[in-house]
Amino acid sequence: MATVTARPEPAPQSSQGPRRRLRWPRGSRLGRLIITLNVLALAIVIVGALVLNELRSGLINARIDSLTTQGQLIAKVIDQAATIGDPEPMLDPSAASQLMQLLFIPRGQRARLFDADGKVLADSFVVADRVDWKVLPPARKPGEKTSAPHQSPAARARAERARQDLANEIAYAMKGRIAAGVRIAEDGERVVSVSIPIQHVRAILGVLTLEAGDIDEIISAERKALLPFILVAMVAIVLSSVLLHRLIAVPVLRLARAADHVRLQGARAISLPDLSERRDELGDLSRSLEDMTHSLSERMDAIERFAADVAHEIKNPLTSIRSAIETLDLVTDPAARARLLAILQNDVNRLDRLVTDISNASRLDAELSREHPKAIDLTKLLVEVAALYEAQLRPGPAPGSVRVKLAIEASQKTPLILARETPIGQVFRNLIDNARSFSPDDGEVRVFLVRPRGKTTVAVILDDDGPGIPPDNLETIFERFYTSRPKGRAFGGNSGLGLSIARQIVEAHGGLIHAENRTDETGAIVGARFVVELPEAYA
Repeated sequence: MATVTARPEPAPQSSQGPRRRLRWPRGSRLGRLIITLNVLALAIVIVGALVLNELRSGLINARIDSLTTQGQLIAKVIDQAATIGDPEPMLDPSAASQLMQLLFIPRGQRARLFDADGKVLADSFVVADRVDWKVLPPARKPGEKTSAPHQSPAARARAERARQDLANEIAYAMKGRIAAGVRIAEDGERVVSVSIPIQHVRAILGVLTLEAGDIDEIISAERKALLPFILVAMVAIVLSSVLLHRLIAVPVLRLARAADHVRLQGARAISLPDLSERRDELGDLSRSLEDMTHSLSERMDAIERFAADVAHEIKNPLTSIRSAIETLDLVTDPAARARLLAILQNDVNRLDRLVTDISNASRLDAELSREHPKAIDLTKLLVEVAALYEAQLRPGPAPGSVRVKLAIEASQKTPLILARETPIGQVFRNLIDNARSFSPDDGEVRVFLVRPRGKTTVAVILDDDGPGIPPDNLETIFERFYTSRPKGRAFGGNSGLGLSIARQIVEAHGGLIHAENRTDETGAIVGARFVVELPEAYA
């Protein structure tokens, strides 16, 4: 009888696993190489931009310092030589203009002198009779309308904005402070401008403005200085692209062609030794492909052996059936005919059982991959299996009367395993069927559920009262189509696939299964024992 200690149902486990965080894979050599090369090229451009930005700022600041020094000197001279009036001093326009003629203003610079009211007293461009020149546009065709950029609304607005900026700069300098910076002149060019107040004691007599129009030359020099950085960055990008092409694209293409070779020509192995020696992701991929094709080759060999074994096992009952059918017409004795019919019936049953087991074995891989493991109450599963055999129990000493007794070790915790319920249930049914087939008609199959000490596994022990297993065959019985039986046992009662299927399922769940003999005090074999160890869930 099946005896079980009542256990509370385990709390349902959450179907959602722990959240996965996006992490950079450790040890990714190709990833580090790609990042390094891209960052290198970017760093070259960034460093060049920073250096040149510093260079441009340095050049402009140096230009401002130079104009400030020059302007302070000129302002001092004008204060000493062109100031009239006491106690209210003011600039003498005539003396200031003559002084501006005597002073040397470098070409490319413009000096303008404003009085205290902001009116122009002297302009170096006017004093030196400088004439601005520009390349004339192409001659217009007859009937074509003329377009004068300086007369356009945009040009007028730009000139007005430039005059306003200059007025703001002069107004700032009128407060006794030096104004310096970069602004747009009336002709649209950028200039470095410095406005210095002309101060007599504490009175502001006017403002001297110095402009240098070589800012475009500074920018041009900056662009020329940036060119080497750009060229180095381009070279780095091209080299990194070529390197990545050789290190990644070409090997991946080789792997694809090798895979196509395996697919199209039916080869059973893929060999890329120069890639297998690499210590990066492509080397891992190459080794994985080689291992995969090797496993597929082994599986194909196993399928061929399985097909040969199936043909051999099916041929035996077919040969017996053919022989009985050929003999049946020649036998007239009713008793002999009955024996032949019994042989036919037995062989048909054997053939049906063999085909069923072969079908189960061939679908095993697909079933294992189709069903996802879940937490299973092993106690409840064994109770259901034992109850199934108790319901099929026949009274009296006859085939099918072997009892299945279940004993579960008392424990405070219900044993849970992470498994697929249908295949793992098939394991215990196969073991019980095998034990019943070897037990005497009034025998008993005992199933124990225990926890081995010092292990995180759950063990199911199955004992029978049969003749035991030859010591040399304790491992052989798990091979396919092993059907050796002791004397006195009907041949053909088993297909020889049950134990093989059981081991395959147990090992697919990370467990172990083995067989041993039970002995008494004298050392005599009193039965067989099968032990199944499965990892406990959430241990």
